[in-house]
Amino acid sequence: MSSLAGKTIALAVTGSIAAYKAVEVARLCIKAGAKVLPLMTTSAQRFVGPVTLAGITGEPVATDMWDPSFPGEMHVSLAARADVIVIVPATADLLARLAQGRADDLVTATVLCARGPVLAAPAMHPRMWEHPATRKNVAELAAQGRVRLIGPVVGAVASGESGMGRMEEPAGIFEAIVRSCTGTGTGTFTGKSGDLDGKRIVVTAGPTHEAIDPVRYLGNRSSGRMGFAIAGRAAARGAKVTLVAGPVSLPTPSGVARIDVESAEQMQRALDDVMGADLAKADVLVMAAAVADFRAAQASATKIKKEAGAAVPAIALAKNPDILAAIGAKRSGKRPVLVGFALETGDDALVLAYAKAKLAAKKVDFVVANAAHESLGHSTTRVAIVSSDGASAFSVGSKDDVADRILAEIGARLA
Repeated sequence: MSSLAGKTIALAVTGSIAAYKAVEVARLCIKAGAKVLPLMTTSAQRFVGPVTLAGITGEPVATDMWDPSFPGEMHVSLAARADVIVIVPATADLLARLAQGRADDLVTATVLCARGPVLAAPAMHPRMWEHPATRKNVAELAAQGRVRLIGPVVGAVASGESGMGRMEEPAGIFEAIVRSCTGTGTGTFTGKSGDLDGKRIVVTAGPTHEAIDPVRYLGNRSSGRMGFAIAGRAAARGAKVTLVAGPVSLPTPSGVARIDVESAEQMQRALDDVMGADLAKADVLVMAAAVADFRAAQASATKIKKEAGAAVPAIALAKNPDILAAIGAKRSGKRPVLVGFALETGDDALVLAYAKAKLAAKKVDFVVANAAHESLGHSTTRVAIVSSDGASAFSVGSKDDVADRILAEIGARLA
């Protein structure tokens, strides 16, 4: 059976140069068996003609909430028929109006009447995306939990400049639609769940870089994608998320407050500030960062030179603080929920043994165990969850899938 067979998708197009990509999204949905109901704002029609969408979908294009030929209330009818509403593209203006709960055109009124999930694929110039007003509107949408954003991504925009603001590609938008309609694929969570609503979740992600000299550092191969997935999925579930990120180039997930750090000591100070001396400012800490175990005992103030005939310089190492162990030792009671990661080498039995040892040593609620060769540099990962109740079986999933699995475990402990 086709992945969207029997589903009805309301596809709303707004006024951006990226509007032409909505036609491909419509084509992919129809090919997957869905019925597509096209809607267009007045400005969208300056970029894509209604005839194009009507030809692709086989449905009349709704453009005017006051169309006298339509029986009843058009926005109410469209929302009632749609299993999911998808806005491709979503402009900065539209995000602002959605955050305010406006209903001053057909698209916003239909969204306000939605009976199912609403997905929006933002598209705008990077400076518009980074503007404080846009960030505030994105955070408000995340807090409301009614609209889930797909992207944006880093890339070239119409002006020829590059940055965060380019719309996600049609294939990525289509995948998100399938996830929302079927609960399959990357990221099985759809809609808003009360288990994390308003919870204060702190997530660490990425590696740390420990300076040897102004040019070189000790580090590791962590991409940060697992921690960023957890932060993004937690925000989508209504949590108030602070992401403490090591040196990575990943975009900040929608609705997430981000603090960038470089070294283990900087990460420790950031967590002290975010969680408070008594840890009372956080309900959950997910320590997904791959914090370097060692740093140079004394970093050189100048670049270490390779002199002809000179001996290879020795670099003395010092231990970095064990951030999670310190927090586990400080915690009294069951809050905040503490989650650790055990990224190890070896077979399953050895990885689980390391994770069980970490569970006891760090005094955490559970540990996510995975093998380095199945995680680093991969879009998927294979994990087991280890707690005082035992260890789950290893299972493979995308990092969004695993993030939702971890958050479900957290939600159960918060309940």
